[in-house]
Amino acid sequence: MRITSGVLWMMAVFFIPTATLYSLFTGWSEMVGTVTLFLLAGMSAMSAFYLRHAASKLDPAPGDDPRAQISQGAGDYGFFSPGSGWPVMLAFSGTLLFLGLAVGWWVFIIGVVLGAVSLLGWTFEYFRGDIF
Repeated sequence: MRITSGVLWMMAVFFIPTATLYSLFTGWSEMVGTVTLFLLAGMSAMSAFYLRHAASKLDPAPGDDPRAQISQGAGDYGFFSPGSGWPVMLAFSGTLLFLGLAVGWWVFIIGVVLGAVSLLGWTFEYFRGDIF
């Protein structure tokens, strides 16, 4: 996490002068790119701060040790569903949500309903117990 934090700090330091130069070259007339670049610098700085803060509370990861072996990073990373269709349904419902913003409210409502069903389906995909 420390290496990732360092990369994000370098990105934040890079984007601030880039945003300033961009603003100067456009004569401060094109504000979307200026705001985007400054927000990108802020997002990078916030992510870097969070990762550095989280890394100080955790044990060092093998990726932070330059002399670590590849085998030290091996282990259980959690359970991942081998063939779930719910993420695809959720992505499709997100597409309908944004399409509904452009086309009409009725498409947006269909996207909300499909998104709720997809999210619940993905959440309770492996749940086989009693609800109450």
